[in-house]
Amino acid sequence: MGLMKAETPGPLAQVSSLSLGMGGSESNFAIALRRLGTSVTWVGRVGNDSLGELVLRELAAEGIVVDPLRDESAPTGLMIKERRTMDQLKVWYYRAGSAGSRLSREDIPAERISNARLLHLTGITPALSPEAARAAQYALDVAREAGVHVSFDLNYRAALWSADDARDVFRNIIAQADIVFAGDDEAAIAVGKSDDSLELARRVAALGPGQAVIKRGAAGCAAVIDGVEYVQDAVRVNAIDTVGAGDAFVAGYISDLLAGASVQERLLTAVRTGAFACLVPGDWEGMPRRHELAMLDATEPVAR
Repeated sequence: MGLMKAETPGPLAQVSSLSLGMGGSESNFAIALRRLGTSVTWVGRVGNDSLGELVLRELAAEGIVVDPLRDESAPTGLMIKERRTMDQLKVWYYRAGSAGSRLSREDIPAERISNARLLHLTGITPALSPEAARAAQYALDVAREAGVHVSFDLNYRAALWSADDARDVFRNIIAQADIVFAGDDEAAIAVGKSDDSLELARRVAALGPGQAVIKRGAAGCAAVIDGVEYVQDAVRVNAIDTVGAGDAFVAGYISDLLAGASVQERLLTAVRTGAFACLVPGDWEGMPRRHELAMLDATEPVAR
């Protein structure tokens, strides 16, 4: 989507200027994964307009392979961020009837998926429209038939659908995925509430995936991987902007998974990548390169 955001706090009605960029969970994830050294193909639909050109240009500039699906009759989706106070952010979505909501089964490059090592989906796509939901399911079907691993980040968006509407869709995709990521509240939509993150991971894993990871933000994460339970503390940082941290976390885990790293290494890279993303304003701009992760251990503020 295109992204417009207020740089100063206050009601949007009184803000005199907005900066222009692009964003979206899947794009954030793709950029973070690519910066960590993994090859990435992004599949989506944008309008044949300037915002669509902006999205495709930024993704291509990050070294991501893009299948440019340009919709001649629908605009690129837009989100506007209102910084109501220094600590509170409100996001307004303009996605109804957008090009992204018109993603269809015919848009899915089956051969690319069959030749990939992993397909990553989020819960945002099936929330956009029935047509987009069918497209996501088709991509999942192609991956499973080809023996391609599937990762799924629930990424619940209350502005798109209710928890009741999301529940069965989440449970259906979780049962077909190999790796599932969710925040505590998101997991609760699918498997019921619990104050114990490990219990939530157990319930998610019981639906079928071999790897269930619960993202806990500043508290780190909990996971059940192939029946073994893990808890990983977060990396402490002075956060500037937490938007995109969850996407960075998932990218860190997936990058190490594809590199053959141990579970402990995957979880550590996940929390480190998520922490790094909080150190720079913006959705994806602060995503780290792999060699930059060591900067979190630096004791000197200047490197020479």
